[in-house]
Amino acid sequence: MIIPQIIIILLIILGILSLQFKDLLNAVISLAIFSLLSSLLFYYLHAPDVSIAEAAVGAGVATVIFIAVIGKTRRKEE
Repeated sequence: MIIPQIIIILLIILGILSLQFKDLLNAVISLAIFSLLSSLLFYYLHAPDVSIAEAAVGAGVATVIFIAVIGKTRRKEE
């Protein structure tokens, strides 16, 4: 199947992009998409419990916490 390979390539691209962004909000959004794609990969690999946990914690709670912290600090990296 080609779907896991496509997801893995997208994960690598998003990981590199999230490190390259100077705007912290863009980096957090990239990490949230990374988490959703990894959740999709876990589901595709027949691990629905891990997929649900990754979607809830990685894309949900962690993203909200990161955005709250960015709101209290400077948004752009110098």
